[in-house]
Amino acid sequence: MILIVDSGSTKTDWTGIDNSGKIIFESQTLGLNPQVLNSNIIRERIVNNYDLYKYRKDVDKLYFYGAGCGTKPPRDLIQKVFKEVFINTTEVSVKEDTFAAIYATAEMGKKSIVCIIGTGSNCTYFDGENVDQKITSLGYILMDDASGNYFGRQLLRDYYFNRIPGELAKKFEAEFDLSAETIKDKLYKQPNPNTYLAKFAKFLITNKDSEYSKALIKKGFNSFIESQIMQFPDAKEVLIHFSGSISFYLKNELESCLNAYNLSVGNIIRRPIDGLLSYHRNLLLS
Repeated sequence: MILIVDSGSTKTDWTGIDNSGKIIFESQTLGLNPQVLNSNIIRERIVNNYDLYKYRKDVDKLYFYGAGCGTKPPRDLIQKVFKEVFINTTEVSVKEDTFAAIYATAEMGKKSIVCIIGTGSNCTYFDGENVDQKITSLGYILMDDASGNYFGRQLLRDYYFNRIPGELAKKFEAEFDLSAETIKDKLYKQPNPNTYLAKFAKFLITNKDSEYSKALIKKGFNSFIESQIMQFPDAKEVLIHFSGSISFYLKNELESCLNAYNLSVGNIIRRPIDGLLSYHRNLLLS
């Protein structure tokens, strides 16, 4: 069996196929970001899934694309866990989630810029064959502009600094536990603080038509464009593709910001697992 995995910080999509490309099973777990999770938590999230545990001995090849896998140490951590769980694998490939976004949105052989804006965010230049990621991400505290955790962080700051308009602030209070004790516990004592922050982004999406929300969304997307996309000299000459829930659910707002910079919008998808499946099926048939 070939196991294809697309993992963000919030969730992980798993698809098992046979050598003809036929789907054997599909499943989902919580995210497996090795930058914020240790090996024990990652292993637990895998083995507690019924399908993964059932088929763990049947997996021959495993292709994992994940958030937090931009450097060697986290890739090694993930690979070690996989080899312990899927004991009969002969090949385990671990790549950054950027590659999943490229395979799912970009046209092979054609230059483009591929971005991820979900729980986290990043941006890569694809020359049609090779990847050029000029900026190494320093994670959710220092980077991740326009991401779910970025917007969540801004919402919490604005709430505590009394910058959210009255009625909207009341709606925010009614939807979430905003006590300082809860927030600090989630951010500094519990795993996945980036995912916790990203949960607040749903509120922004639901209330995106308010003037406050419009301004915050525009600020986040413009920051991402200026810091990430515009680093590439030919940004205005190629299509720019996006993957991730924030880019998908705020598609109109994102396109408006891109148009203001004279940038060309390509594909915008919520999750890349379907595109990954097509990519690996083509590899089987080639």
